[in-house]
Amino acid sequence: MDFETEQQFVAELKRYVTENLTLSQISDEELEEKIEELVILKLGNQYCSIDQRVSIVQQVYSSIRGFGLLDSIINDESITEVMINGPENIFIEQNGRLFQLDKQFESQRRLEDIIQRIVGLAGREVNQANPICDTRLPDGSRVNVVLPPIALCGPTLTIRKFSKTPMTVEKLIQYGSITKEIAEKLEILVKSKYNIFVSGGTGSGKTTFLNALSNYIPKDERVITIEDSAELQITGVANLVSLETRNSNTSGAGEITIRDLIKSSLRMRPERIVVGEVRGGEALDMLQAMNTGHDGSLSTGHANSTEDMLSRLETMVLQGAAGLPLEAIRQQIASAVDIIIHLSRLRDKSRKTMEICEVVRYEPGTGNGAGRIILNPLYVFEEDENSTLQKVSGSLKRTKNKMQNDFKLKMAGYRGDI
Repeated sequence: MDFETEQQFVAELKRYVTENLTLSQISDEELEEKIEELVILKLGNQYCSIDQRVSIVQQVYSSIRGFGLLDSIINDESITEVMINGPENIFIEQNGRLFQLDKQFESQRRLEDIIQRIVGLAGREVNQANPICDTRLPDGSRVNVVLPPIALCGPTLTIRKFSKTPMTVEKLIQYGSITKEIAEKLEILVKSKYNIFVSGGTGSGKTTFLNALSNYIPKDERVITIEDSAELQITGVANLVSLETRNSNTSGAGEITIRDLIKSSLRMRPERIVVGEVRGGEALDMLQAMNTGHDGSLSTGHANSTEDMLSRLETMVLQGAAGLPLEAIRQQIASAVDIIIHLSRLRDKSRKTMEICEVVRYEPGTGNGAGRIILNPLYVFEEDENSTLQKVSGSLKRTKNKMQNDFKLKMAGYRGDI
């Protein structure tokens, strides 16, 4: 059976099932069994391989109860990102490369139905009044939806796939992002309650790295995680509270922002606060939390370098408190953030840790000029002679700079050098 005949058969079978079965009274298992029986019955003596038969059953079932065409894409472990620009243009990221699929949705209406199903599962709303929505799939994958008339090419759906197995530092070592020696140092920093910020560009692996780092948090601590859409997989911590933002409803009420959640978390006796991503005025609340006894906090932010992360933080704080003088903001940042880990996606699409940098102190300016934050790079990525235009080869190298702020290390009983 060729592809076109198969798709025609699937469409006819779906029509028959929806017209002849009372779907509201049938469980998922019963529906799947009924579809299997109908496939055997309707194929009759027509030859069809076992794989194709299984595929037909899955396609009919997922078009009724699942996410249709999306199900097979989501179930493919090698696909890391899905980009749907209207019903006819589907792109995927596989092994760091972008491809266009030769598949498409039956219609714009069908794609909109799937979007509404995805958004509804997480208790969110998306419509013409609120055409933009951030949500997640049941497995935790991050979803962004933009509907017409904002999206001119039709309903736009972007899915950042969620790994079934939590990211560990061992895997980061295996992928060559960090070395075993650096992993041991990071473990000491997390356990010594250094406030760590993970920075990097889009798709550089910030959340993945944060996930791995968070597994170094001692299992007897109370941890509060705050995210736009829950992605973090912290394992082994019994006293864990996961908080998620909420969009406003159609009448514009009921919105819960990251800022609201950070303020609320401070009243929940946290020992550590983990903020999935800081991108606006909540940066001020995050810094204040770090400065008021909630050491060991972890967060991520978009930036092109460690220096850029500091200036981005300044801008974000100003979004939340426009009247604050720059000097006060820089003092807050310097006293709150201890370590910045910068990640990058390189020319060969590999993700690497580019720099591990210590935020030393704030140095006042001379005269009326604003002062600056002093950074102390501890590890810097250096390419070696095996690097080419197509392939990046290199490793994180320890600089000659000694770590200066070792007070927390000593408080934690650690006497060695980082």
